[in-house]
Amino acid sequence: MSLKHAILGLIDLRPMSGYDLKKTFDATAQHFWAADRSQIYRTLGVLHAEGLVHEDVISQRSRPDRHVYRLTEAGSAELDSWLRSPPPIESPREAFLVRIFFAGRAGDTELVRTLARERRALIRQRLDAFRAIEAPATTLAERLRAMTVRNGIVHHEAELRWLDELEEAL
Repeated sequence: MSLKHAILGLIDLRPMSGYDLKKTFDATAQHFWAADRSQIYRTLGVLHAEGLVHEDVISQRSRPDRHVYRLTEAGSAELDSWLRSPPPIESPREAFLVRIFFAGRAGDTELVRTLARERRALIRQRLDAFRAIEAPATTLAERLRAMTVRNGIVHHEAELRWLDELEEAL
């Protein structure tokens, strides 16, 4: 998936500024797609240049002008086309697993236990954050968004079980 399509999807929910997009990413999609502020603004520039979003500039007295983006017809068509395209197979990138893979070279099970303990604390923290997300499930769109939260919960619970197995293997 590209950040381009994630932004188009979020703007499809409602017109947003770059600031609004960052807040919305952090509150909704962060568990499966993260973006920093500079990536968002850079991508908004590309989307605007491609004619996929329209930019409204709202003057403000005591603050810089507010730039609010909304989908154009071309942006809506791009989002629809992307939604209907076959999903790509994505290669995972897990720095923690790379460490575990090579930790045997140290010959130190305590190192692995420390890595596992630190990872477990992080995963529990993230799991608590997932469980705290309020996800209404009245409409189809809400149910689908709630299922992405559920996906994050299931993945983190599975990793905790795997960490148990790792410690037993030591």
